[in-house]
Amino acid sequence: MQISAHAASNAYAATMQSAATGDDGVSDGISQSATGSDFGSVLSQAVSGAIQSGHSAESLAAQGISGGGDMTQIVTAVSQAQLALQTTTVVRDRMVQAYQDVMRMSI
Repeated sequence: MQISAHAASNAYAATMQSAATGDDGVSDGISQSATGSDFGSVLSQAVSGAIQSGHSAESLAAQGISGGGDMTQIVTAVSQAQLALQTTTVVRDRMVQAYQDVMRMSI
């Protein structure tokens, strides 16, 4: 399965916006806008949001296994966590590639 960075970024942004507005009833801890003043803080907030999304999906899945919880919320939370992981992986790969490109440049 090929996922472009642009498509993953758009999908993740849409997921963040719907989660921040409470459309699905699952909060992943990401505010509506990234308030960081630099790239590092924005990236840190995105990673924190991905981690929080994973924790949320894990707790809802545990509730589902024990017979509680709404199946729609569980599936939505797991899908959001999967999308966050895919996006994080794409960003990491792009950053590694950019670093390797810079290191290959001649001075």
